[in-house]
Amino acid sequence: METKREFLKKLGLITVGGMVGGSMSPALASKGFAANKNIGLQIYSVGRELTADVPNGLKKIAEIGYNTIELAGYRNRKMGDIEVADYRKLAEDAGLKITGSHVNPPARKYTKENMAEINDFWKQTVEDHVKFGVTSLVQPGMPTVENHDDAALVCEVFNKAGEIAKDANIKWGYHNHAGEFRRIVKEGEAADTNVRRRRNAGDVIYDLFINGTDPGLVFFEMDVYWTVMGANDPLEYFAKYPDRFPILHIKDRKVLGKSGMMNFENIFNKAYENGLDEFYVELEGIGNEMSQFEGVKQCFDYLNNAPFVK
Repeated sequence: METKREFLKKLGLITVGGMVGGSMSPALASKGFAANKNIGLQIYSVGRELTADVPNGLKKIAEIGYNTIELAGYRNRKMGDIEVADYRKLAEDAGLKITGSHVNPPARKYTKENMAEINDFWKQTVEDHVKFGVTSLVQPGMPTVENHDDAALVCEVFNKAGEIAKDANIKWGYHNHAGEFRRIVKEGEAADTNVRRRRNAGDVIYDLFINGTDPGLVFFEMDVYWTVMGANDPLEYFAKYPDRFPILHIKDRKVLGKSGMMNFENIFNKAYENGLDEFYVELEGIGNEMSQFEGVKQCFDYLNNAPFVK
């Protein structure tokens, strides 16, 4: 049986190639900042520090070198206490473009009875995100999936959300954590007495989501770290579903490149080969080791200096 050490080592042995270009914010260029690569930030990474002073916090993000952001915290048709139009202006004044947003619907368990409520939520959310100017809208929370019927209903809801967003020229996608790599066995299938076969029995929920949704309506924003934590190789998914991951979350255990667990070079090379459109840095779990802004600066510097990121 493959150990976790062997699995992580295997991630570093796959080699592929390919790169694409980047740019910088015109607003920052006009202020004399040096040109950097096109690197985005999920603002959840600086949540508490950004919330304390949003205008200056957004400026700090831009000064580090990020030029696009993905929102987190939209609720009640606002970003915290800030109106949609006002938040967009603050971002633009700082030299940032809002290109994406993470939003969860009001229900974790999808049923035929609450589908209309969920659809109405996405209609309202899309309406507001047109005002933000985003190109992508992503659900980061996993719905309850206990069986294949649940998975099929989730796919139906995802397709409808994608249809609503597509009508407004916004791409709709889903962001994974580790739970999506759990397997579910069809009702009536006998449990296998062999431990290894039983561990691999059933269908991976993530694959059910990918195969059960319309590629023209739903994309997948892979969080590469959580994919590895789910004991899976991002490159295998890129090879299996080359057209489904146009946007990535680039994440490590803490600051990018520090853990030794993530082979970002291979991840970027294969993603570029598949036609990667965009990626966002996400930082979690640094505790009191450093400030959130210091953490995202170190993440930016790692990617901006990496020869495999362009």
